[in-house]
Amino acid sequence: MVSTRTRFWILIGLVTISGFSQGMLLPLLAVILEQNGISSSINGLHATGLYIGILISSPFMEKPLQKLGYKPVIMIGGALVFISLALFPFWQALWFWFILRVAIGIGDQVLHFGTQTWITATSASHSRGKNIAYYGLFFSLGFTIGPLMTNLLEFSIYLPFLLSSGLSLMVWLMMWRVNNETPPNDQATAYGTSSYKRFLKAIKIGWAAFLPPMAYGFLEATLHGIFPVYGLRIGHDVNVLSFIIPSFAAASLLSQIPLGALSDRVGRKIVILTVVSGGIAAFILAAIFEESTLGLFATFAMGGLFVGSLFSLGISYMTDLLPRELLPAGNILCGMAFSIGSILGPFLSGAFLDFMPGLSFFYIIVALLVIVFAATVLSRDPQTQKTADA
Repeated sequence: MVSTRTRFWILIGLVTISGFSQGMLLPLLAVILEQNGISSSINGLHATGLYIGILISSPFMEKPLQKLGYKPVIMIGGALVFISLALFPFWQALWFWFILRVAIGIGDQVLHFGTQTWITATSASHSRGKNIAYYGLFFSLGFTIGPLMTNLLEFSIYLPFLLSSGLSLMVWLMMWRVNNETPPNDQATAYGTSSYKRFLKAIKIGWAAFLPPMAYGFLEATLHGIFPVYGLRIGHDVNVLSFIIPSFAAASLLSQIPLGALSDRVGRKIVILTVVSGGIAAFILAAIFEESTLGLFATFAMGGLFVGSLFSLGISYMTDLLPRELLPAGNILCGMAFSIGSILGPFLSGAFLDFMPGLSFFYIIVALLVIVFAATVLSRDPQTQKTADA
């Protein structure tokens, strides 16, 4: 069996390959469906399958985690992902692929809930931001590499799916070496109370922390699922898009750890407000320079440097705001907020392309970030919030 530190890196490995699969799946299917003549609205709606899976599975994971422990829950989620990926080549039907997207969403959420809760529950407060930043960094690393798999379409439509499934299986097998653990007693006792009341209490105390994961979900799904459609329509080549899209996640690799460590020192709220401001500026510039390949590459990278860390910053912020017994509920709500943003992103941006073809796609992203900035300004600081709810 493995040490605590080795276990941490195995969990990070699972998160990386999950990011790779998601990063590949969104643009890959968007390009395939666009080339098959599917409208952008249907394309966007189809992309929500992944996040519908995340959303519908979220309320049902606490009790299995308490009963089975972290390891079985993570392994169930990972198995669902690599099996579903392997099934894509068997039948090219829109409804069948949608069901597989939903299954991957369920598997990903189960996997992320287990790994995320295990890491947050075992991280010391002085290193929590940094540990969660590693989580976000390696997810982004996988997301950066994933879209490059669209280049494999020229060889075979099946190759990207089978490659991603095989890599997921290889990392999943490493979990067999990890000892199982169950949530600490003070977290486990929370399962005996009403889930409805726990979720309401977590939302009341930590609502501001769920905005960054929601915004990140919107960004991730929109940039990977609908931007390829928009990019093709304004004249960019598929191969060019496969390098522009990963620049967002690639740039976030540079800022995840510094921003996580900085938030440990100066506070999550001030860092979140700063990065959201930078994201607003980046996507306004993207709208201005959208016809330039170099301009899009630079503005996507700028956006990644700022808002590519929103998910991990939101998790750290949630852990600051909520008492320990509400952390499982908080982790579930972070996943639900992410999935709500991810469902709204492709649907709203796909409809935006159909009904407002004269406006730049990037303005819908700017509008979202402005709303998140204003809401975060109005929220209370963690210490004030804890004192008020004590």
